[in-house]
Amino acid sequence: MAERSTAAVEVADNSGDEPPAAQADKATTDGVAKAQKTEDDKPGEPVAEQPAESATEKSEKPGGGKQAETGGGKRQETRPPVAAPELHSGHKLAGRYRLEECVTRLDGFSSWRAVDEKLRRAVGVHLLPADHPRARSVLAAARSSALLGDPRFVQVLDAVEENDLVYVVHEWLPDATELTAILAAGPMEAHDAYQLVSQVSQALAAAHREGLAHLKLTPGAVLRSSTGQYRIRGLAVNAALRGISAERPQRTDTEAIGALLYAALTHRWPYETDAYGLAGLPKGVGLIAPDQVRAGVHRGLSELAMRALVNEGATASRQDPPCTTPDELAKAVAEMPRVRPPEPTFAAPPEYQRTTYQQGSYARPATRPIGQPAARPVPVPPPPLQSRTGKALKWTVSALLIAVLGLASWQVADYMLNRKNSDETTHSQSADGDQQKPPPRTPKNLKIADTAVFAPDGSGVKEQDVPLATDGNTGTAWITPKYTGYANYGNLPSRKGGSGIVVDLGSVQDVYGVDVAMYRGGQKVQVLAAGENASSPAGLSDFSQRITELGQTGSNVKAALDKPVRTRYVLIHITELAPDTSANEFRGGISEIKVIG
Repeated sequence: MAERSTAAVEVADNSGDEPPAAQADKATTDGVAKAQKTEDDKPGEPVAEQPAESATEKSEKPGGGKQAETGGGKRQETRPPVAAPELHSGHKLAGRYRLEECVTRLDGFSSWRAVDEKLRRAVGVHLLPADHPRARSVLAAARSSALLGDPRFVQVLDAVEENDLVYVVHEWLPDATELTAILAAGPMEAHDAYQLVSQVSQALAAAHREGLAHLKLTPGAVLRSSTGQYRIRGLAVNAALRGISAERPQRTDTEAIGALLYAALTHRWPYETDAYGLAGLPKGVGLIAPDQVRAGVHRGLSELAMRALVNEGATASRQDPPCTTPDELAKAVAEMPRVRPPEPTFAAPPEYQRTTYQQGSYARPATRPIGQPAARPVPVPPPPLQSRTGKALKWTVSALLIAVLGLASWQVADYMLNRKNSDETTHSQSADGDQQKPPPRTPKNLKIADTAVFAPDGSGVKEQDVPLATDGNTGTAWITPKYTGYANYGNLPSRKGGSGIVVDLGSVQDVYGVDVAMYRGGQKVQVLAAGENASSPAGLSDFSQRITELGQTGSNVKAALDKPVRTRYVLIHITELAPDTSANEFRGGISEIKVIG
């Protein structure tokens, strides 16, 4: 299974199963359930699940509603649950994944927060015994999800059967926030709800085109990163872990998206049961439109939620047909007018305070009530410098200023005359001594001792192909993989610092420029040099000397410096890639590097 260098989120979709508070226990780091975690705990932290289905879970469908004869997700229990493997904190899998904390123990499987000691990053791990009735389906779901490779989903990094254990390794996204925590703060703004339904529907439409369904899409399965991008975790795997299947998976996932949009608009769960920290609808009223539940709801988004929530004959309140697949829902979102973010609000400036003079009360005697004795007048000092001594002082200061200005003018004129004479003497000497000028410098290509991939976030891109960028042949190149959606390496957290190639000249040299042939034009590139005393630079801050500015390039990056840069290490840094076969796919690379001395 190919490794993916990304960061991650909780290991299990705990918020999808809400057991009673008295039965929900949190697994401690030694794997034994001791302390209970309730909804008052810190948002985004995992909640331990009870070993058996709760009453709430039995009454809910994968999207969060009642399980009716609509093709919704159904649990498949073919045999009694198998006991979860008895592991403990500190146990290692495959010699690299060290278990840190058990966050879920349910139906014979357990989920852990772990550390990948090889790549030094946090990961999540699902663990099942190899003879668990769902072990084969979990492995198949994890491997299928890993092959999708869509950055909008929390990625599966590894899926292995080893030593009577089946384990699935997931990303861990420390900067992401669960939708459960976001909804706990109240209804979302129309623009945020629009972004939610747009991104989630497009992502699931892409998954269904590859034959993958989620079937367990709850607020706990949707995460929002610090950049505002939504990520979906547990694609196919969460349903496989819990034995959930569906006769019409596209309809099940579409209803789940509709439930999420409904909750974002109204702060209510669109079914009679309370779930995920949200109150359900009043009993007996049925499914009512969001704009009838809460005032001020965006009309278009309200109708969109109703079109997605096709349940037992309930359809949209208008003539538009219901949406029964994520692809239909994504197209409906694209057809509606775009919801723009709210205008920023600015605090009103403080009221202008008029001065006493502007108010007309300057030097005006204060009025006093009748019968109150008049206050003793305050003596007013005479205006300054109006006496004979003051006038003499003013004339003295004026004379001194005139003298200072005259002296300064004389010094400036003298300096300019001396400078002119000096320039004429220098010109005369240079005309007589032209034969003493040093010969012009001949540019030469400096020898490159070694090359390495620039990996500021821990893992490199195509490390084995780096020597192709300095082999003297422009027909070979170091080429990045293809990234989808974003030019900045797919907007992956592990590629925030970009990538590139670090050239080692073997010793400190005078660098007068570079000549770099790019794999293709349109990439965003800058060339930097490490300090003269740098040793093994690894981060962007280690390259403190600039050779070229950051900007879009053509097929070549050339630079010639008037003053050389003293360095041993030169970095060709690529922050954004060029479009590839389509406008939504990006790739870049470097064909040949020459450092000029």
